[in-house]
Amino acid sequence: MSDGVSFTVSARDGAARLGALATPRGVIRTPAFMPVGTAATVKAMYPEAVRALGVDVVLSNTYHLMLAPGAERIAALGGLHKFMNWPHPILTDSGGFQVMSLAKLRKLSEKGVAFQSHIDGSLHELTPERAMEVQRLLDSDIQMQLDECVRLPCRPEEAERAMRLSLRWAERSKSAFGEQPGRAIFGIVQGGAEKELRISSARALVAMGFDGYAIGGLAVGEPQSVMIDMVETVIPHLPEGQPRYLMGVGAPDDLLQSLARGIDMFDCVMPTRAGRHGMAFTRRGRLNLRNARFADDPRPIDPSSSSPVARTYSRAYWRHLVKSGEILAMMGLTEINLAYYQDLMAGARRAIGQGRVSTFIDETRLAWREGEAEDT
Repeated sequence: MSDGVSFTVSARDGAARLGALATPRGVIRTPAFMPVGTAATVKAMYPEAVRALGVDVVLSNTYHLMLAPGAERIAALGGLHKFMNWPHPILTDSGGFQVMSLAKLRKLSEKGVAFQSHIDGSLHELTPERAMEVQRLLDSDIQMQLDECVRLPCRPEEAERAMRLSLRWAERSKSAFGEQPGRAIFGIVQGGAEKELRISSARALVAMGFDGYAIGGLAVGEPQSVMIDMVETVIPHLPEGQPRYLMGVGAPDDLLQSLARGIDMFDCVMPTRAGRHGMAFTRRGRLNLRNARFADDPRPIDPSSSSPVARTYSRAYWRHLVKSGEILAMMGLTEINLAYYQDLMAGARRAIGQGRVSTFIDETRLAWREGEAEDT
């Protein structure tokens, strides 16, 4: 790995791993869930409040920050950590997915992607070299190669074309990353839902020698069985001593199923987005606080949550805030959901260390089922 960055696995329970990814800005305890701070903020949360939940690392987005306020501007202001007042580790994605999903018009070529901003229609070009330059300007701790994502399902030949292009971009990304002591670069395994393509991608990336490896192109609408199948296909071809990151996957059961198979890192907008729309994640299932049955419910959201606001204010009060469109609802439910995700990862880490991860997963899923039945 890059100088100043190390990854150690301290315990295993089956394929599940208890680890630590050490960077100069702090240690990331794994399995880890990274809240998404797309535009240099985890929406509706102060950075200090995010940290207080036990978060070790957040994710920010190359595409969005490149467009506004601009990577060069952030660099001139002291870098992303200073800009957003988060002195702890930051992972930046490459922007490739957002170009494909958000840009108004885009033209893909061997060189990269030319596109129009979804904000104002201005013209931009994202190449592997520019993606790495932006991430260097942001001074993120973990940087991702530029890749091409395809929607699932897709034809095998389309998955192969995108995978081969992503491999060529991986080589250019790694070259452009160069030597950055204390920073890491991850390669991204692509290949759609095709096992042989996924294996070929993983092997080629490992031969290039990245600091860690991500599995991309999932959580795009495919069934959980397909996601698990791809994880199980790829994991045996990744190095034991380096971190494994499943990109964009965030449903709690998906996290549990994936960490049990050897995934170390996750990110997703699900907990924050759900919170802004009136959904709370709890140990006893999800609560849609727009539902009328909570109007007279005096119980707290989750009495065993690490978040004080989940343990104190009533469900009736949260429903009132949601229905009234109050900003406090977005703030409070975002905190409650991120606390739940951090509590879930902390529980998984304890369970792996104690050799009881299967029991932990079974108990967690049972509580969801019982809670949902109780609340219907």
